[in-house]
Amino acid sequence: MSLLGDHALTLQLSSDTMTPSNHVRVLRVTVSSDLSLDQHVSKVCAVGFYRLRQLRRIRKSLDEESATTLVHALVMSRVDYCNAVYVISPQTTTNRLQRVMNAAAELSVTPGN
Repeated sequence: MSLLGDHALTLQLSSDTMTPSNHVRVLRVTVSSDLSLDQHVSKVCAVGFYRLRQLRRIRKSLDEESATTLVHALVMSRVDYCNAVYVISPQTTTNRLQRVMNAAAELSVTPGN
């Protein structure tokens, strides 16, 4: 249920009609109408683990410095982006991000299998 309840409010601007949304995306951060970041964190985690799976496939071909650079560029930069918004999140939400960071750290320092 949204903060607006069951009311279908609209805003008419010239020929455009705007309707309320349950999620808003500002500066690439998705915020729900209840101010939770669950959808945003889910997306960050999904993309992070996807990139880590891709990097794991080529890890044998990379030295430690190159692997670390790629992990930072493709995964950690996404987790760190606008990280100040996570202050309002419960620990269960930030724990999900921590799992991505732990997996990233493990990949960057261990050679491929």
